[in-house]
Amino acid sequence: MAPSIVVRDVLDREAVRRSVDTALADFLAAKARTATSQPQLGYLSGLLQDFMAGGKRIRPLLCATGWYAVGGGEDPRSVFQVAACLEMFHAFALIHDDVMDNSDTRRGRPTVHRTLAEHSAGRRGEEELERFAHSAAVLLGDLALTWSDELLHEAGLTPVQLGAVLPLLNEMRTELMVGQFLDLDATGGLTDDIEATLNVNRYKTAKYTIERPLHIGAAIAGAGAEAMAAFTAFALPLGEAFQLRDDLLGIYGDPGTTGKSRLDDLRAGKNTTLTALALRGADAAQTARLRSSLGNPLLDERGAADVREIFEATGARATVERMIDERHRQALAALEDSPFPFAPDALAALEEIAHLATVRNS
Repeated sequence: MAPSIVVRDVLDREAVRRSVDTALADFLAAKARTATSQPQLGYLSGLLQDFMAGGKRIRPLLCATGWYAVGGGEDPRSVFQVAACLEMFHAFALIHDDVMDNSDTRRGRPTVHRTLAEHSAGRRGEEELERFAHSAAVLLGDLALTWSDELLHEAGLTPVQLGAVLPLLNEMRTELMVGQFLDLDATGGLTDDIEATLNVNRYKTAKYTIERPLHIGAAIAGAGAEAMAAFTAFALPLGEAFQLRDDLLGIYGDPGTTGKSRLDDLRAGKNTTLTALALRGADAAQTARLRSSLGNPLLDERGAADVREIFEATGARATVERMIDERHRQALAALEDSPFPFAPDALAALEEIAHLATVRNS
Protein backbone atom coordinates (compact mmCIF):
# COMPACT_ATOMS: atom_id res chain seq x y z
CA MET A 1 0.00 0.00 0.00
CA ALA A 2 1.37 3.44 -0.94
CA PRO A 3 2.25 5.72 1.98
CA SER A 4 0.16 8.84 2.49
CA ILE A 5 1.80 11.73 0.65
CA VAL A 6 1.80 15.44 1.46
CA VAL A 7 3.66 18.26 -0.26
CA ARG A 8 6.19 18.66 2.55
CA ASP A 9 7.29 15.04 2.02
CA VAL A 10 9.37 16.14 -0.96
CA LEU A 11 11.88 17.79 1.39
CA ASP A 12 12.06 14.79 3.73
CA ARG A 13 14.74 12.29 2.70
CA GLU A 14 13.03 9.34 4.35
CA ALA A 15 9.62 10.27 2.94
CA VAL A 16 11.10 10.49 -0.56
CA ARG A 17 12.81 7.15 -0.09
CA ARG A 18 9.60 5.49 1.11
CA SER A 19 7.53 6.93 -1.73
CA VAL A 20 10.06 6.04 -4.43
CA ASP A 21 10.67 2.59 -2.98
CA THR A 22 6.93 1.96 -2.94
CA ALA A 23 6.58 3.06 -6.56
CA LEU A 24 9.45 0.76 -7.59
CA ALA A 25 8.15 -2.17 -5.53
CA ASP A 26 4.63 -1.82 -6.95
CA PHE A 27 5.96 -1.61 -10.50
CA LEU A 28 8.24 -4.64 -10.13
CA ALA A 29 5.53 -6.65 -8.38
CA ALA A 30 3.25 -5.98 -11.35
CA LYS A 31 6.00 -7.20 -13.69
CA ALA A 32 6.47 -10.33 -11.59
CA ARG A 33 2.74 -11.08 -11.86
CA THR A 34 3.15 -11.43 -15.63
CA ALA A 35 5.48 -14.39 -14.99
CA THR A 36 2.72 -16.79 -16.06
CA SER A 37 3.26 -15.74 -19.68
CA GLN A 38 6.95 -14.77 -19.30
CA PRO A 39 8.35 -17.10 -16.62
CA GLN A 40 11.73 -15.38 -16.23
CA LEU A 41 10.26 -11.98 -15.37
CA GLY A 42 9.67 -12.98 -11.76
CA TYR A 43 13.33 -13.83 -11.29
CA LEU A 44 14.59 -10.77 -13.20
CA SER A 45 12.31 -8.31 -11.43
CA GLY A 46 13.41 -9.82 -8.11
CA LEU A 47 17.05 -9.32 -9.07
CA LEU A 48 16.36 -5.65 -9.78
CA GLN A 49 14.43 -5.25 -6.54
CA ASP A 50 17.34 -6.67 -4.55
CA PHE A 51 19.90 -4.64 -6.45
CA MET A 52 18.13 -1.32 -5.86
CA ALA A 53 17.70 -1.89 -2.13
CA GLY A 54 19.91 0.36 -0.03
CA GLY A 55 20.66 3.08 -2.58
CA LYS A 56 21.08 6.68 -1.44
CA ARG A 57 18.17 7.91 -3.63
CA ILE A 58 19.95 11.23 -4.10
CA ARG A 59 18.59 11.72 -7.63
CA PRO A 60 14.97 11.20 -6.56
CA LEU A 61 15.52 13.60 -3.66
CA LEU A 62 16.93 16.25 -5.98
CA CYS A 63 14.12 15.73 -8.49
CA ALA A 64 11.51 16.22 -5.77
CA THR A 65 13.36 19.22 -4.34
CA GLY A 66 13.61 20.85 -7.77
CA TRP A 67 9.85 20.47 -8.18
CA TYR A 68 9.12 21.94 -4.77
CA ALA A 69 11.66 24.77 -5.01
CA VAL A 70 9.87 26.41 -7.93
CA GLY A 71 6.36 26.01 -6.50
CA GLY A 72 5.41 22.54 -7.70
CA GLY A 73 1.85 22.45 -6.43
CA GLU A 74 -0.23 20.42 -4.01
CA ASP A 75 0.11 16.86 -5.32
CA PRO A 76 3.63 15.36 -5.50
CA ARG A 77 2.58 11.87 -6.65
CA SER A 78 3.61 12.40 -10.26
CA VAL A 79 7.01 13.76 -9.28
CA PHE A 80 7.66 10.74 -7.05
CA GLN A 81 6.83 8.45 -9.98
CA VAL A 82 9.27 10.36 -12.20
CA ALA A 83 11.82 10.14 -9.40
CA ALA A 84 11.32 6.35 -9.44
CA CYS A 85 12.00 6.45 -13.19
CA LEU A 86 15.33 8.15 -12.47
CA GLU A 87 16.22 5.50 -9.88
CA MET A 88 15.38 2.70 -12.33
CA PHE A 89 17.58 4.38 -14.93
CA HIS A 90 20.33 4.60 -12.32
CA ALA A 91 20.04 0.84 -11.76
CA PHE A 92 20.69 0.36 -15.48
CA ALA A 93 23.75 2.62 -15.29
CA LEU A 94 25.21 0.89 -12.23
CA ILE A 95 24.68 -2.64 -13.54
CA HIS A 96 26.49 -1.76 -16.77
CA ASP A 97 29.19 0.13 -14.87
CA ASP A 98 29.89 -2.93 -12.72
CA VAL A 99 30.20 -5.09 -15.84
CA MET A 100 32.59 -2.62 -17.47
CA ASP A 101 34.68 -2.41 -14.30
CA ASN A 102 34.33 -6.15 -13.59
CA SER A 103 33.51 -5.22 -9.99
CA ASP A 104 32.74 -7.90 -7.41
CA THR A 105 30.69 -5.85 -4.95
CA ARG A 106 28.20 -3.00 -4.90
CA ARG A 107 26.71 -1.65 -1.65
CA GLY A 108 28.42 -4.43 0.25
CA ARG A 109 26.80 -7.21 -1.77
CA PRO A 110 27.75 -9.14 -4.91
CA THR A 111 27.23 -7.24 -8.15
CA VAL A 112 24.51 -8.45 -10.51
CA HIS A 113 26.90 -10.34 -12.77
CA ARG A 114 28.43 -12.10 -9.75
CA THR A 115 24.94 -13.03 -8.52
CA LEU A 116 24.05 -14.39 -11.94
CA ALA A 117 27.27 -16.41 -12.06
CA GLU A 118 26.54 -17.92 -8.66
CA HIS A 119 22.98 -18.75 -9.74
CA SER A 120 24.29 -20.64 -12.78
CA ALA A 121 27.32 -22.27 -11.17
CA GLY A 122 27.57 -25.97 -11.90
CA ARG A 123 25.61 -25.72 -15.15
CA ARG A 124 28.36 -24.08 -17.19
CA GLY A 125 32.12 -24.22 -17.52
CA GLU A 126 34.16 -21.40 -16.00
CA GLU A 127 34.70 -19.44 -19.22
CA GLU A 128 31.14 -19.94 -20.41
CA LEU A 129 29.83 -18.98 -16.95
CA GLU A 130 31.75 -15.67 -17.00
CA ARG A 131 30.47 -14.84 -20.48
CA PHE A 132 26.89 -15.73 -19.55
CA ALA A 133 26.95 -13.69 -16.33
CA HIS A 134 28.30 -10.55 -18.00
CA SER A 135 25.93 -10.87 -20.96
CA ALA A 136 22.90 -11.53 -18.76
CA ALA A 137 23.76 -8.55 -16.55
CA VAL A 138 23.91 -6.31 -19.63
CA LEU A 139 20.44 -7.56 -20.59
CA LEU A 140 19.10 -6.92 -17.09
CA GLY A 141 20.51 -3.40 -17.28
CA ASP A 142 18.80 -2.95 -20.65
CA LEU A 143 15.55 -4.13 -19.07
CA ALA A 144 15.93 -1.52 -16.32
CA LEU A 145 16.46 1.13 -19.01
CA THR A 146 13.29 0.05 -20.79
CA TRP A 147 11.31 -0.05 -17.56
CA SER A 148 12.51 3.41 -16.58
CA ASP A 149 10.64 4.66 -19.65
CA GLU A 150 7.53 2.78 -18.60
CA LEU A 151 7.66 4.38 -15.16
CA LEU A 152 7.90 7.82 -16.76
CA HIS A 153 4.95 7.27 -19.06
CA GLU A 154 2.85 5.91 -16.17
CA ALA A 155 3.52 8.99 -14.02
CA GLY A 156 0.35 10.81 -15.07
CA LEU A 157 2.15 13.82 -16.53
CA THR A 158 0.21 16.17 -18.76
CA PRO A 159 1.32 16.46 -22.41
CA VAL A 160 2.91 19.82 -21.55
CA GLN A 161 4.82 18.34 -18.61
CA LEU A 162 5.96 15.33 -20.63
CA GLY A 163 7.09 17.63 -23.43
CA ALA A 164 9.20 19.60 -20.95
CA VAL A 165 10.70 16.53 -19.24
CA LEU A 166 11.58 14.33 -22.22
CA PRO A 167 14.28 16.60 -23.74
CA LEU A 168 15.96 16.89 -20.34
CA LEU A 169 15.81 13.14 -19.78
CA ASN A 170 17.32 12.55 -23.22
CA GLU A 171 20.10 15.04 -22.47
CA MET A 172 20.79 13.36 -19.13
CA ARG A 173 21.08 9.95 -20.78
CA THR A 174 23.37 11.25 -23.50
CA GLU A 175 25.57 13.11 -21.03
CA LEU A 176 25.97 10.02 -18.87
CA MET A 177 26.96 7.87 -21.84
CA VAL A 178 29.50 10.47 -22.95
CA GLY A 179 30.89 10.65 -19.41
CA GLN A 180 31.13 6.86 -19.20
CA PHE A 181 32.91 6.73 -22.54
CA LEU A 182 35.39 9.41 -21.46
CA ASP A 183 36.00 7.51 -18.23
CA LEU A 184 36.58 4.22 -20.06
CA ASP A 185 38.82 5.88 -22.61
CA ALA A 186 40.97 7.44 -19.88
CA THR A 187 41.22 4.33 -17.69
CA GLY A 188 44.69 2.83 -17.88
CA GLY A 189 46.07 5.83 -19.78
CA LEU A 190 47.47 7.72 -16.81
CA THR A 191 47.88 11.45 -17.28
CA ASP A 192 48.47 14.57 -15.21
CA ASP A 193 45.80 16.45 -17.20
CA ILE A 194 43.64 17.61 -14.31
CA GLU A 195 41.13 19.44 -16.52
CA ALA A 196 40.49 16.24 -18.50
CA THR A 197 39.59 14.40 -15.29
CA LEU A 198 37.27 17.22 -14.22
CA ASN A 199 35.58 17.08 -17.62
CA VAL A 200 34.77 13.42 -17.00
CA ASN A 201 33.39 14.40 -13.59
CA ARG A 202 31.11 17.05 -15.11
CA TYR A 203 29.49 14.65 -17.56
CA LYS A 204 29.51 11.42 -15.60
CA THR A 205 28.48 12.87 -12.25
CA ALA A 206 27.80 16.63 -11.98
CA LYS A 207 25.22 16.81 -14.74
CA TYR A 208 23.81 13.31 -14.30
CA THR A 209 23.64 13.16 -10.51
CA ILE A 210 22.83 16.75 -9.54
CA GLU A 211 21.89 19.08 -12.41
CA ARG A 212 19.48 17.03 -14.50
CA PRO A 213 17.44 15.59 -11.60
CA LEU A 214 16.88 19.16 -10.36
CA HIS A 215 15.99 20.29 -13.88
CA ILE A 216 13.57 17.41 -14.43
CA GLY A 217 11.73 18.05 -11.17
CA ALA A 218 11.58 21.77 -11.92
CA ALA A 219 10.33 21.10 -15.47
CA ILE A 220 7.37 19.14 -14.09
CA ALA A 221 6.49 22.30 -12.13
CA GLY A 222 6.77 24.47 -15.25
CA ALA A 223 10.01 26.23 -14.36
CA GLY A 224 11.49 28.74 -16.78
CA ALA A 225 15.02 29.45 -17.98
CA GLU A 226 15.97 31.60 -14.97
CA ALA A 227 15.25 28.82 -12.48
CA MET A 228 17.04 26.25 -14.64
CA ALA A 229 20.14 28.48 -14.82
CA ALA A 230 20.08 28.90 -11.03
CA PHE A 231 19.97 25.14 -10.55
CA THR A 232 22.89 24.71 -12.95
CA ALA A 233 25.02 27.24 -11.08
CA PHE A 234 24.42 25.26 -7.89
CA ALA A 235 24.63 21.77 -9.38
CA LEU A 236 27.83 21.74 -11.41
CA PRO A 237 30.31 22.66 -8.65
CA LEU A 238 28.43 20.42 -6.20
CA GLY A 239 28.46 17.52 -8.65
CA GLU A 240 32.20 17.87 -9.15
CA ALA A 241 32.69 17.88 -5.38
CA PHE A 242 30.49 14.77 -5.10
CA GLN A 243 32.69 12.89 -7.58
CA LEU A 244 35.92 14.10 -5.98
CA ARG A 245 34.66 12.74 -2.66
CA ASP A 246 33.77 9.50 -4.41
CA ASP A 247 37.33 9.26 -5.77
CA LEU A 248 38.75 9.60 -2.26
CA LEU A 249 36.32 7.05 -0.83
CA GLY A 250 37.34 4.60 -3.56
CA ILE A 251 40.92 4.72 -2.22
CA TYR A 252 40.57 5.58 1.47
CA GLY A 253 37.02 4.57 2.38
CA ASP A 254 36.09 1.77 4.74
CA PRO A 255 34.79 -1.12 2.57
CA GLY A 256 32.40 -2.05 5.36
CA THR A 257 30.77 1.37 4.94
CA THR A 258 31.20 2.07 1.23
CA GLY A 259 30.34 -1.47 0.17
CA LYS A 260 33.20 -1.50 -2.35
CA SER A 261 36.80 -2.64 -2.36
CA ARG A 262 39.54 -0.02 -1.86
CA LEU A 263 41.58 -1.79 -4.56
CA ASP A 264 39.21 -1.72 -7.54
CA ASP A 265 39.99 1.81 -8.78
CA LEU A 266 43.73 1.32 -8.28
CA ARG A 267 43.76 -2.04 -10.05
CA ALA A 268 41.74 -0.60 -12.93
CA GLY A 269 44.09 2.38 -13.26
CA LYS A 270 41.24 4.90 -12.96
CA ASN A 271 42.47 8.25 -14.18
CA THR A 272 40.96 10.39 -11.42
CA THR A 273 41.78 13.95 -10.40
CA LEU A 274 43.56 12.48 -7.38
CA THR A 275 45.82 10.43 -9.68
CA ALA A 276 46.45 13.34 -12.04
CA LEU A 277 47.48 15.59 -9.15
CA ALA A 278 49.83 12.93 -7.80
CA LEU A 279 51.47 12.47 -11.20
CA ARG A 280 51.88 16.23 -11.57
CA GLY A 281 53.56 16.51 -8.17
CA ALA A 282 55.59 13.29 -8.20
CA ASP A 283 59.32 13.02 -8.67
CA ALA A 284 60.81 10.47 -11.07
CA ALA A 285 60.92 7.65 -8.52
CA GLN A 286 57.36 8.26 -7.35
CA THR A 287 56.13 8.46 -10.94
CA ALA A 288 57.72 5.10 -11.72
CA ARG A 289 56.09 3.54 -8.65
CA LEU A 290 52.69 4.97 -9.58
CA ARG A 291 52.90 3.76 -13.17
CA SER A 292 53.93 0.27 -12.11
CA SER A 293 51.14 0.01 -9.52
CA LEU A 294 48.13 1.75 -11.04
CA GLY A 295 46.40 -0.54 -13.49
CA ASN A 296 48.05 -3.66 -12.06
CA PRO A 297 45.20 -6.21 -11.63
CA LEU A 298 47.28 -8.08 -9.02
CA LEU A 299 47.88 -5.04 -6.81
CA ASP A 300 47.55 -6.03 -3.15
CA GLU A 301 47.01 -3.99 0.01
CA ARG A 302 50.74 -3.53 0.49
CA GLY A 303 51.08 -2.04 -2.98
CA ALA A 304 47.96 0.06 -2.42
CA ALA A 305 49.46 1.43 0.79
CA ASP A 306 52.50 2.54 -1.23
CA VAL A 307 50.25 4.36 -3.70
CA ARG A 308 48.37 6.06 -0.86
CA GLU A 309 51.69 7.15 0.62
CA ILE A 310 52.57 8.86 -2.69
CA PHE A 311 49.14 10.52 -2.79
CA GLU A 312 49.89 11.96 0.64
CA ALA A 313 53.52 12.90 -0.05
CA THR A 314 52.71 14.78 -3.28
CA GLY A 315 49.88 16.66 -1.59
CA ALA A 316 47.33 15.17 -4.00
CA ARG A 317 44.93 14.03 -1.30
CA ALA A 318 45.05 17.37 0.52
CA THR A 319 44.50 19.23 -2.75
CA VAL A 320 41.42 17.15 -3.56
CA GLU A 321 40.02 17.94 -0.11
CA ARG A 322 40.55 21.65 -0.80
CA MET A 323 38.87 21.30 -4.20
CA ILE A 324 35.86 19.68 -2.54
CA ASP A 325 35.61 22.52 -0.01
CA GLU A 326 35.96 25.17 -2.73
CA ARG A 327 33.22 23.64 -4.86
CA HIS A 328 30.95 23.21 -1.87
CA ARG A 329 31.33 26.92 -1.13
CA GLN A 330 30.69 27.77 -4.81
CA ALA A 331 27.46 25.78 -4.78
CA LEU A 332 26.21 27.50 -1.62
CA ALA A 333 27.22 30.91 -2.97
CA ALA A 334 25.23 30.20 -6.15
CA LEU A 335 22.12 29.69 -4.02
CA GLU A 336 22.71 32.90 -2.09
CA ASP A 337 23.38 34.95 -5.22
CA SER A 338 20.58 33.47 -7.32
CA PRO A 339 18.11 36.04 -8.68
CA PHE A 340 15.46 33.32 -8.72
CA PRO A 341 13.25 33.30 -5.59
CA PHE A 342 13.44 29.69 -4.40
CA ALA A 343 11.12 28.70 -1.57
CA PRO A 344 13.02 29.34 1.72
CA ASP A 345 12.59 25.79 3.03
CA ALA A 346 13.75 24.46 -0.34
CA LEU A 347 16.91 26.53 0.01
CA ALA A 348 17.56 24.91 3.38
CA ALA A 349 16.99 21.49 1.81
CA LEU A 350 19.46 22.22 -1.00
CA GLU A 351 22.05 23.36 1.53
CA GLU A 352 21.57 20.10 3.45
CA ILE A 353 21.93 18.10 0.22
CA ALA A 354 25.16 19.96 -0.52
CA HIS A 355 26.48 18.96 2.89
CA LEU A 356 25.43 15.33 2.46
CA ALA A 357 27.03 15.14 -0.98
CA THR A 358 30.42 16.39 0.14
CA VAL A 359 30.80 15.30 3.77
CA ARG A 360 30.06 11.57 3.62
CA ASN A 361 31.72 8.21 4.17
CA SER A 362 29.84 6.12 1.62
